[in-house]
Amino acid sequence: MVTSYEAVLLFLAGALGGAINAVAGGGSFVTFPALLFARVGPLAANATSTIALWVGMSASGGAYRSKLKFSRRVMAPLVATSIAGGMIGAFLLIKTPPQTFLRVLPWLMLAATLLFAFGKYLTGQISKGIERHASNRSIVSASIFEFFVAIYGGYFGGGVGLMNLAMLASLGMTDIHAMNALKTVLGSTTNGVAAFLFVASGLIAWRQGLVMTLGALAGGYATAHFAQKLSQVWIRRFVIMAGIATTIYFFVKAYRV
Repeated sequence: MVTSYEAVLLFLAGALGGAINAVAGGGSFVTFPALLFARVGPLAANATSTIALWVGMSASGGAYRSKLKFSRRVMAPLVATSIAGGMIGAFLLIKTPPQTFLRVLPWLMLAATLLFAFGKYLTGQISKGIERHASNRSIVSASIFEFFVAIYGGYFGGGVGLMNLAMLASLGMTDIHAMNALKTVLGSTTNGVAAFLFVASGLIAWRQGLVMTLGALAGGYATAHFAQKLSQVWIRRFVIMAGIATTIYFFVKAYRV
């Protein structure tokens, strides 16, 4: 039974999580604690959060469709590795406890934030990247990176959008809106595969999840349209700040005494 207070909390958390994912990634850091507060167990909360944010991310993808101008040569291997990695990550969540992985997570988030912030300086590429002039080496590197990001995304998923943005920045992409479009496709693929396995395993808290999904749907779609009207500089700064906040959160969570 979901109380009226919990329903309001879950809807607002879903809307905020969907909005954060549409711009930067890290929406599960809002939705996951909200589900725990609504008396959902940790594994079920993780799985239910994945379902809700997958719907919200798919909705935001519709707003970014005009920016999704990538060749099949680029998209096919990235989507394939997202599917494979998402399946592996979801199986790991179902079969193993998350405590050990959570101790590694803050280091991964720190690396992703730094990579996003300084990726274009590390590569020395200003306007090129995987958007139009992708080399075979760049595509292979991106696919390998995406495979491991998708494993993490299927397992827990917190900040997976930020990791994808970091990967795209390191490969030379500079258009934040195009990056968000591709990030949304890859994240939706990973979460979709994981969501299917979570449903099959019976981990979903459906009553709480439905309320949260409605919020994520509204927040993801509305924010994606609004985000495209903002300065790329401000969105990039928001992404970096989200990464810093996420990293601090997980360091405190993993290493508190």
